[in-house]
Amino acid sequence: MELKHQVTLNILLADDDADDCFFFKTALEKLQPSAQLTTVHDGEELMKFLSQNPEQLPDVLFLDINMPRKNGIECLSEIKHNAKLKNIPVVMFSTNKSQDTMSKLFKGGANIYITKPADFTELVQLIGHAIPIASEQIFLKSKLNYILNA
Repeated sequence: MELKHQVTLNILLADDDADDCFFFKTALEKLQPSAQLTTVHDGEELMKFLSQNPEQLPDVLFLDINMPRKNGIECLSEIKHNAKLKNIPVVMFSTNKSQDTMSKLFKGGANIYITKPADFTELVQLIGHAIPIASEQIFLKSKLNYILNA
């Protein structure tokens, strides 16, 4: 399932799990080989990257909840309270399936919530659904939130 438009997207993945980063990268290459993927491995590294690269902000940010030094919830709050960063579409990416957590994240500004699947094919499908939704930046015009599960 290759994404139809061939626009080069700048995608940022914040995830401390090396295996998850590898599978994400492989899935993305399958879907949109022209995408530019940057990975950071904890919340402090994410916020440092965003503050030091204001001219290269991502088109879509995939943000893991459970990371060391600064978790995804703290990062989401900082991003959505920063005038220069608040319009970045944020896809929360976690194994957590708690409705309370999802609700809290949506109230905090997350646009999409993906429960990390155990199966690679499901991962490809979920990323394939999330990228077009997030990259269209429809969130600037509406308050729709999406939960994607395999």
